[in-house]
Amino acid sequence: MTPAAAAKLTCADIRADFNDPRAIVHYARAAHFLGLWESERLIVERHLPDRAAPLLEAGCGAGRVSVGLWHLGYRAITAFDFAEEMLDLARGLASERGADIRFEQADATDPLLCDRLADPARAGGQGGGFGGALFMFNGLMQIPGRESRRAALANLRRLCASGAPLIFTTHDRDESPSERARWIAEADLWAAGGQDPRFLEFGDCYYENEIGRTFMHLPDRAEIVADLDACGWGLEFDATRRDIAQESAAVRDFADECRFWVARRR
Repeated sequence: MTPAAAAKLTCADIRADFNDPRAIVHYARAAHFLGLWESERLIVERHLPDRAAPLLEAGCGAGRVSVGLWHLGYRAITAFDFAEEMLDLARGLASERGADIRFEQADATDPLLCDRLADPARAGGQGGGFGGALFMFNGLMQIPGRESRRAALANLRRLCASGAPLIFTTHDRDESPSERARWIAEADLWAAGGQDPRFLEFGDCYYENEIGRTFMHLPDRAEIVADLDACGWGLEFDATRRDIAQESAAVRDFADECRFWVARRR
């Protein structure tokens, strides 16, 4: 296959990567032994103080965050993911830890997502919507294509009550001098038409290591601000993880530096 004929990335490709046995083992270990990061705990408790509020977690993976939320006292959690094997792990972990969490298989970009996940009994009653949404560990940025990411943001907005917060993380291509240098070189590749032909847009990248392949879109701050505004979210807060908490060595080994975002449904 010539580069010009290479197929563009789709959500089906990303789903296959997450169902890779190596990825399954990696995320299962994190869910069982790592739990919530200190930065995640601080941000959640600061912006979601009502533990009775119904919460929605998108891209829940093996259940690391949703089960962690349960142990913080949040008792009305709906979590979903599009990777079947990951959901099996999440359900198993919740059962093992005694966490009563509703897990569903769903795609954040699906036009029918709201019909599938709306549940008046778990979402505030009277169509009130979820009291908050989370898309942690850069999950939003693992959706290929800006329009698809905006579709996910719009879906989460429709599922949330007015004023509800959305908490998510991204990598940041302006985070360090080395990242900035890397993306200057990548911009030259795109200008010359020499970028990876699978990619849809500037900022896309693939990490390949012992856990398999991981797709990620690395935005700059202006991109996120524009996407939130276009999808009916008002930016409230953003900061790098290191500015929020000093994480353990285990967390730093598991995940690179990232930026936390908090937005409010308008």
